[in-house]
Amino acid sequence: MGRAAASGLDSQKRLLARRAWTAQERKIVWRGLTGRFALAIEPLVGLLFMALLAWGIVYRAHHVASDATLAKIAWIFALGAIAFAGYFIAVLVAPFIAYVQTFGPIYVLDGYVRYREPDADSQPNACGYVAALFPDRSIAGEWEWLGKRSLPNVTIPSLVEFSRYGGIHRIDGKATGVLPDDDLPLLAIGIATRHGRRADL
Repeated sequence: MGRAAASGLDSQKRLLARRAWTAQERKIVWRGLTGRFALAIEPLVGLLFMALLAWGIVYRAHHVASDATLAKIAWIFALGAIAFAGYFIAVLVAPFIAYVQTFGPIYVLDGYVRYREPDADSQPNACGYVAALFPDRSIAGEWEWLGKRSLPNVTIPSLVEFSRYGGIHRIDGKATGVLPDDDLPLLAIGIATRHGRRADL
């Protein structure tokens, strides 16, 4: 995922072949979203608890004269609710965006794939960048790639399938590991142990 060169794609995307996401591909992304939502239950419970506590304190302060001073501490729990809300959104935003993208096209490009080494802007666990190039070698999209070995600086002719958010799905018909070939388990439980099965580009 990462940074897609939108300008090149936007100017030439009308020339690209495209296909819809298959039901199986969309189901895999949906499973990932539901798995992340299972993790988000904790901040959701914290949000509800803190919000109800703040509301209860304010309500009691307005209806019981002897507890009027309680309203002064309600803001502490309100801040806690805001913090949990931020945590809840942060956990779900990326998988939600990924799922929304499954209603867009997957582009099919007979062009090039360019690999390049990490640079100063790369994440610590990134191994470089992978780009899909048009036949004139302009960039259709480029994404940061995560891995242990640095990618070489090389460009090869390839038939590429990619989506703007997800990155390159297939190169010459071979899956890159962006989406697993088989279905994810319920709620994506155990997905962390499957990283080693990713195709080595």
